[in-house]
Amino acid sequence: MTMLLIAATALIMINFNSCNKDNDDDDGFMTDSRDGKRYKTVEIGNQWWMAENLNYDAGSGSWAYDSIPSNAEIYGLLYDRETACDVCPDGWHLPSDTEWEELIDYLGGAYFAGGKMKEAGTTHWISPNTGATNESGFTALPGGGRSTLHGGFYGLGSNAVFCSSTNGSSRDLSWTTHYVTYTSSNEARVYSVRCVRDN
Repeated sequence: MTMLLIAATALIMINFNSCNKDNDDDDGFMTDSRDGKRYKTVEIGNQWWMAENLNYDAGSGSWAYDSIPSNAEIYGLLYDRETACDVCPDGWHLPSDTEWEELIDYLGGAYFAGGKMKEAGTTHWISPNTGATNESGFTALPGGGRSTLHGGFYGLGSNAVFCSSTNGSSRDLSWTTHYVTYTSSNEARVYSVRCVRDN
């Protein structure tokens, strides 16, 4: 009887935990209901961020680097500003300058935050990938960018550039530095997207 009770309790706990895992973003993952893709997430300070670049095919307005689909599987897709503003899944959104600054401030300010945000090592980043520790768990990947003026791609392996919802600005990370650079409005560029969870 005791063994039966223990077994039943264990089964209930397994089912309960399975339900939590499938439905709760707080377990470190979220699933985009539009295409079924599953993304790692990370809590940094009071914010929940995707820990991977968004890879949702929005059709017009989104590109794989060099138009090679396998690049998107690693680095996500690149989005023009208009598409980026509306491309995050339900419950998530493109971060504003204020939200980017909250993240950067929590990680010690722009001078230090880049290294804490970048994926460590040189699997995806060009050497030397200066100061990269990824101690935040953000795991920034160098997806590069694209110019809408001449259509050329640039920066794969060397630069991670993330869209902001504020006036087309971006936050930039480089393989040669440990800091985060702010770039003001540039409508002619196409960049990576990281979504932040709605409050």
